[in-house]
Amino acid sequence: MPPELVIFDCDGVLVDSEVASNQVLADNLARYDLSVTLEQCLDQFVGGTIEGVRTKALDMGAQLPSDWIAEIYEEIFAKLRQGVPVIAGIPEILDNLDAVNTDYCVASNGSEEKMVITLGHTGLLARFEKFMFSAHSLGTAKPDPHMFLHAAKTFDVNPGACIVIEDSTSGVKAARRANMKCFGYAPHNEGRKLQQEGAEVFHDMRELPDLLNL
Repeated sequence: MPPELVIFDCDGVLVDSEVASNQVLADNLARYDLSVTLEQCLDQFVGGTIEGVRTKALDMGAQLPSDWIAEIYEEIFAKLRQGVPVIAGIPEILDNLDAVNTDYCVASNGSEEKMVITLGHTGLLARFEKFMFSAHSLGTAKPDPHMFLHAAKTFDVNPGACIVIEDSTSGVKAARRANMKCFGYAPHNEGRKLQQEGAEVFHDMRELPDLLNL
């Protein structure tokens, strides 16, 4: 049986935006006395909030100005407005979910503005705009399970009937704490960190229809 609700993360799951965003972040931090590679950014910051990124960067020695959050948002959004690709296989998965009348939504630690930019460029916005859950609006971020539980409540679905698709450890932790099964998308590595947090790891989005029993 397919799940009653599929909850997708946005960056790195629906759209391939993590590399672009984190390259901007690495270039920005270099201006503030913190030299980190793209790979280090991806390892340290993916799945967190921008406030969490700021705290980590300060702990690592960055000399950030008081208005840094507004600055980095402006730089990242400018890069994302140039366009990001949709993850291969996502449109077909959504078609399959529609065909079996399975609900789906997006739940992200990012802002609604960011999701509108990235999903808008890929043509996915119309499929998600009615059900976009953001940590910025809810006031709590993954790994807190509240966002996932709020999504389930919105759709009147038991958490156990939901499946979460994530690519970060914070998202996997949130799914586990919400008592939801999680598939961890790891296209570039073995996904050991995701597996350690309890996710069932897969490496190609085109595997997902079988995993979802579609």
